[in-house]
Amino acid sequence: MRRQRNTKIVATLGPSSSTYEMIRKLHECGADVFRLNMSHGSHDEIRERHRIIREVERDLDSTISILADLQGPKLRVGVFANGSEELVEGAKFRMDLSDAEGDATRVTLPHPEIFQVLEAGSNLLVNDGKIRLKVLAAGEDFADCEVIAGGTISNRKGVNVPDVVLPLAALSEKDRDDLEFVCQLGVDWLALSFVQRVEDVTEARTLVGGRASVLSKIEKPAAVKAFEEILKVSDAIMVARGDLGVELPVQNVPPIQKKLVRMCRAAAKPVIVATQMMESMIESPVPTRAEVSDVAAAIYEGTDAVMLSAESAAGQYPAEAVSTMDAVAREVEADPNYREVIEASRKVIRSSVADGIVVAAREIAEATDIKAICCFTQGGTTALLTSRERPSVPILALSPLRDTARKLALSWGVTCYVTGEVSRFKQAVVNGARMARTKGFATEQDQIVVMAGVPFNVPGTTNILRVAPCEERLIFPSDQE
Repeated sequence: MRRQRNTKIVATLGPSSSTYEMIRKLHECGADVFRLNMSHGSHDEIRERHRIIREVERDLDSTISILADLQGPKLRVGVFANGSEELVEGAKFRMDLSDAEGDATRVTLPHPEIFQVLEAGSNLLVNDGKIRLKVLAAGEDFADCEVIAGGTISNRKGVNVPDVVLPLAALSEKDRDDLEFVCQLGVDWLALSFVQRVEDVTEARTLVGGRASVLSKIEKPAAVKAFEEILKVSDAIMVARGDLGVELPVQNVPPIQKKLVRMCRAAAKPVIVATQMMESMIESPVPTRAEVSDVAAAIYEGTDAVMLSAESAAGQYPAEAVSTMDAVAREVEADPNYREVIEASRKVIRSSVADGIVVAAREIAEATDIKAICCFTQGGTTALLTSRERPSVPILALSPLRDTARKLALSWGVTCYVTGEVSRFKQAVVNGARMARTKGFATEQDQIVVMAGVPFNVPGTTNILRVAPCEERLIFPSDQE
């Protein structure tokens, strides 16, 4: 499905968006990637959502990417008998290892490792820091706390301990089970939560075994410090601002976001900006002005994608949230200042033939009346390098591999189509021209830029470029008219 924007939209599925009708509507409204949150929902529920996404993909003849987000070593409270409770400032509240359902005085915190290192005076932050608890006393299986900042606490909300270094494994047993389940299911992206070290990513990559692309979520101070090395071993990055803003002073997050987005762009790796982008739309049909500005700022930075979490998963207006984000992206990208910002922030160290080819394609497209850049790609590298350039014309990625096309649905400006294998460059040019015409990117009177690698069907061989007419008979000048 062709979009009228370059920035991609990731929509999280949940109770509000589990039916065929709603998932299809979300895609039609603008969702390019669907996120399956492994923190919520059984394997049967995840399997059914995956099945519906693929059904929508077939019915609409559109390429859709699926991202499975592992829970990671996130500390979460248990469940409440009433589903939620209101904590009042000054009240006493206990966290312990009991299996009993929670109430207004206590709740399960099923993480014995946290009690081993807690001490009086430590702070516990719940639900992205909205609730603050101060530890009064702690033992091997409990922590008695005072509510410093109250609010609503509900089932399985996250807990942060900013004062304490926790000895947590990168992947829990649940994560390992979930990882194997979603890889067998056939997701395109696997998101790793609470990455702290390079080893966290390499361990996951070994378990994945090439069955999905690996995305690292940056939400810990340690990950920010080690980001350069983490980026090298990751296929994509998510700037997960929720926990990052809890673990660090909130004023630190915007500069970090800007820095990480630029580093990802320079490395030709997709980056998602996520968390609380339009949070008011959980309960309101319209966002706040500040939320719109936040989304716009991420788009001006050149992020590949922006993400909706609870807005589309559990909110009252999931389709409206996607439509609003789509409208914001289109409006920002239509602003002349957007191109100026994008071009000014282009910073790349180029060292290969493919680097030079995609730069040439972008410059030709910008200097002449070119309607699209068409790249034939086996593993996705050519399309990623083209996306890095942030050209002013659409990018058509043609691949014989559906997995590659789905993976590229996350990348800025890339529209992906699955085609048959080609063995000659001239046939590639013909296929590119046909696709540009049939999908509405160009007419017979227009020209496109075509890139490919010879020999064909070998990843990483981009070495040829042609400015081609879209009228097929002109591609073969020796043919009789």
